[in-house]
Amino acid sequence: MATWEQFEREAGDLAATVRARFEAAETHVLATLRKDGSPRVSGTEVDFRGPDLSFGSMLNAVKARDLRRDGRCAIHAHPAKDGDAKVAGIAVEVTDPEEKRRYTTGSEPPGGFHAFRLDLREAVLTGVEGNEMVIRLWRPGRPVETFRRT
Repeated sequence: MATWEQFEREAGDLAATVRARFEAAETHVLATLRKDGSPRVSGTEVDFRGPDLSFGSMLNAVKARDLRRDGRCAIHAHPAKDGDAKVAGIAVEVTDPEEKRRYTTGSEPPGGFHAFRLDLREAVLTGVEGNEMVIRLWRPGRPVETFRRT
C-alpha cells in the first residue's frame, strides 16, 4: 500500500505541487466504477490526514457503494491555470470507530458517513511549459517520469 507519505518521500517536489493543487480548491472530481463497470463521477473533498490522502461520503451515497464494491478510483483536482493534478488508486474504507473519528473535524456529520483513505497507485501533474505539454508521472517505488508533447 502506498501512502501519501510514501509519495512525499519518493518524489517530494511533485508531491508538494500536487498537494498544493488539491488544497487550492475545496471540491474535486472523484471517478468510481458503477456495478456494470461504467464510470461515475461525483464531487468530493479531500484531506491529508496523517500519512494518507483521505476523502469521505455521505452514508450510503452511490459513490460510497461503488467504492465498497470496487475500490478503484481516480480524483481530479479542481482545474487551474498552473497545473492539472490527478491521483489514482484503491479506496480503502476506514471502519474502525476510533480511527474513523479522526476523520471528522470535531463531530460526526448527522446520519453518519463513510471515510476512505487512498492506496495511491499513481499521481500525475500536467502543465504547459512554453509550447509543450509536460506530464509528470509518479508510481510507487519508481522515479518520476516526464513526458513532453508539442
